[in-house]
Amino acid sequence: MRDYFSLFDLAIAGVPVVLFCLWQLVSVNREIAKDKKAAKTAESASPQRARHPVGEHRLDDR
Repeated sequence: MRDYFSLFDLAIAGVPVVLFCLWQLVSVNREIAKDKKAAKTAESASPQRARHPVGEHRLDDR
């Protein structure tokens, strides 16, 4: 039993750290994918597109 205390310590301290690191990695990868998708959408938008709801811009009143 005495030989397994280090494994118990590793499980108590190490597993949460590894899970947190994996969660951060997944979160960052999702944000990068979302930013790439937003950049691609903005890139493909036509230059005549208003990019704001009609009537909410002062130039819409002309």
